[in-house]
Amino acid sequence: TRDADEFDAASRVLLDPGDEVLLEDPGFLGARAAFTCAGAQLVPVPIDDEGMNIDAVPRRVHARLAYVTPSHQYPLGATLSLRRRLALLQWARRTGAWILEDDYDNEFRYTGKPLPSLQGMDADERVIYIGTFSKVLFPAIRVGYVVAPAALVPAFIAARSLGGHPAGALDYAVLSDFIDGGFFARHLRRMRVIYAARQRALLSAARSELAGRLDIPANDAGMHVIGWLRDGVNDRAAAAAAAREGIEVTPLSAYSLQHLKRGGLRLGYTGYTPKQIWEATRRLATALRKKNGGL
Repeated sequence: TRDADEFDAASRVLLDPGDEVLLEDPGFLGARAAFTCAGAQLVPVPIDDEGMNIDAVPRRVHARLAYVTPSHQYPLGATLSLRRRLALLQWARRTGAWILEDDYDNEFRYTGKPLPSLQGMDADERVIYIGTFSKVLFPAIRVGYVVAPAALVPAFIAARSLGGHPAGALDYAVLSDFIDGGFFARHLRRMRVIYAARQRALLSAARSELAGRLDIPANDAGMHVIGWLRDGVNDRAAAAAAAREGIEVTPLSAYSLQHLKRGGLRLGYTGYTPKQIWEATRRLATALRKKNGGL
């Protein structure tokens, strides 16, 4: 999971109770929870192959903030197109709203170079960029970061001091040395190779074991893929059937505020060897075949 403290600080600085927030739908549950706790009114924006479409937001909506994962949309994996990025920046400029850019796993891109951030394209200082080391190193480190316009930095420092349990000075010092010594860059290069191989193992296993039951497209980034179920199959029932076989998957509907036309399952693969991935895929296939799963 991403570091909740950054979302809490952003909510404190950018939002008042009742403010409208644009959310990708389906989208990250942690962001949804943080904005709900802040008293915001959530406005779901559907995702397509180009990411969030700001032009699809109803005119009656006057959002104070748009939350996006442009490099690798969570959980569907879409990349926000250049056209959509420019439209989102123009919207923020025109309305005076903020954009919260969550770049949670852009380091794990398996084809091409890491994508430029929205924050790097922003000439009007409307984008707040957040990231985390919990994904790229290990969850227990709980170190995230915020890149904010200079005028907002004092407010973010104050908000950050009010909540959460920041990492100790030793953690920061060790992480700093890890980065400065080039170890972090080497770690990322190594893990990209390993994770790409594990995704290939999952795709291969899925073609062999899940054909006709779960369609899993390749994804050129990230630490999970989405498997699409056949039309009419309930993804929560599918996830429950998988759990009975000892396989943990998340139904796509759990991330959605609005009804999905097609059910899907979120499948993580980076924490498992190819052998484990093949075995898990066979067990998932068994789960999806069983009639008592309602599938």
